[in-house]
Amino acid sequence: MFKSVGLVARYDKRSAIKLAEELSEYLANKGLAVYIEDTLKWKVSTQGRFISLATMKTDFIITIGGDGTILRTCIAAPKPEPPILAINMGVRGFLTEVEPKDAFAAVEKCLQGQYKIEKCFKLAVSTEGMSIPDALNDVVISTGEPAKILYMEIFKDDKPILKCQADGMILSTQTGSTGYSLSAGGPVLDKELDAFVLTPICSLTVFRSIVFPAEAKVTVKVIRPQKMLVLIDGNYRQVVTAKEPALTVTRSKNVSSFIRFKDDFYSRLRSRLLFKGTG
Repeated sequence: MFKSVGLVARYDKRSAIKLAEELSEYLANKGLAVYIEDTLKWKVSTQGRFISLATMKTDFIITIGGDGTILRTCIAAPKPEPPILAINMGVRGFLTEVEPKDAFAAVEKCLQGQYKIEKCFKLAVSTEGMSIPDALNDVVISTGEPAKILYMEIFKDDKPILKCQADGMILSTQTGSTGYSLSAGGPVLDKELDAFVLTPICSLTVFRSIVFPAEAKVTVKVIRPQKMLVLIDGNYRQVVTAKEPALTVTRSKNVSSFIRFKDDFYSRLRSRLLFKGTG
């Protein structure tokens, strides 16, 4: 039974803030301890306790926003991550579960235990001497400058498999395969496929996406220039500088968990991404 809840909302949209206020009052009246992300401290009128995402060790978290709100929550939330009920106030909201009009009904189902948990694996990212957060969606490698090419060599389990020249590289999970990787020409990975995908960005060489088993270790070594920009889930940035910068990606021990009321992966694809208007 849930006894505590965290509220995270996009702070640039008044309707999201208002819903956070209403949910805070509703949940407090239900007897739950309510914690609100401290970025909303001067924006909401509520008696909830304000804390940082990094300390939000609650039974579950409600996000009010789009996929960007969810991704920054999954980067910052304490590990193991509390399950997320995602209310859509974004553009596409592929990862979200319910629309604002259904928010209170969804919360009531959660409190009654009428839900499923969907666990999504993450990618662990490492480079010499730096701590980098796990990625739920994707890891993007580039020079950080438009149209400047990276000369790279790709390794699988420490064995070289190919060299390529491209504007950058995307390594994405099944979850992230419906995002930037898809826009760059990569495949959609069915959520039951235990794998991740490497997709080049504007490759100069004849090179398409490669799908790797989830337990593989993939290393991208940059031959030149002597730096690369690493972007995690569109939120965390890190510049890596070395004689030959390298980044290794493996399956993380951490997962992100989502509260779902029905198994509708392809329904979300139809309505929000790929096949809109086809049925």
